Amino acid sequence: MVEVIGIKFKETGKVYYFDPGEFKLKKGEYAIVETSRCIECGEVAMENRMVEKESIIQPLKKVIRIATDEDVEILKKNKEKEVRAAAIFEEKVISRKLDMKLVDVEYTFDGSKILFYYTAPSRVDFRELVKDLASVFRARIELRQIGVRDESKMIGGLGICGRPFCCKEFLNDFQPVSIKMAKEQGLSLNTVKISGSCGRLMCCLKYEQDAYEHLLRVTPKIGAIVDTKQGKGEVVDMNLLTGKLTVKLERNPDAAPQIFYRKDVKLIKDAKITVAKEEIDAFKGIEGD
Repeated sequence: MVEVIGIKFKETGKVYYFDPGEFKLKKGEYAIVETSRCIECGEVAMENRMVEKESIIQPLKKVIRIATDEDVEILKKNKEKEVRAAAIFEEKVISRKLDMKLVDVEYTFDGSKILFYYTAPSRVDFRELVKDLASVFRARIELRQIGVRDESKMIGGLGICGRPFCCKEFLNDFQPVSIKMAKEQGLSLNTVKISGSCGRLMCCLKYEQDAYEHLLRVTPKIGAIVDTKQGKGEVVDMNLLTGKLTVKLERNPDAAPQIFYRKDVKLIKDAKITVAKEEIDAFKGIEGD
């Protein structure tokens, strides 16, 4: 086991492990650490704890020191500088007639480097733009093209559920999302209903999938043959969350289907949930990777 501390550098960014050394830090405090990029000031997202040695990437960099009030003030001033940098970036993009949209600006803690995150429909030759920016800021300039999912995470907003974006609120990393997940969860295969504002399948399909996979293992699927108190029948509809099954009975196929709970039926032959090729083709391009 190894003692670690978790630090993040963005509000909803990835949490990185560091060796706390002699320091005991509480969640919400700030610490100065060395990263692959430079010396940074980050917020403690996970307090000192022991984790399996195999779960971390060695070697762990140590926490240099606890951040002072002056360090936190530098972070605040860097945020103010980022607003000005964004305005200048957009002016230069317009003057250079480049097809790119600024999403975010990030100053390193010591101010020696400025990162500009942008989206663009294709690759952009920004060499002259970098020269323009370097002459204004007298710092190293780095431009990073990001995808639509990253853009939504940085900007934030409200999803169709009425709550803030999951990626902005609590998801550290993006996970692959497939149309098969939507079908297994019984959702309508309608791009408007299952896509986020980024135009990709909603992230909640992924982190809710484990629960649905468990329910699918214990719930007869549509097309399954089951034995009920009223005889054998075929499942024509189901609700995974409530466990309700709509069953068409063999002894009276013309009658209205009956409602049963999964615990009250016995599975004779289960069915499979498949995704047709035309469904895959129809949703090509919106699966999140």
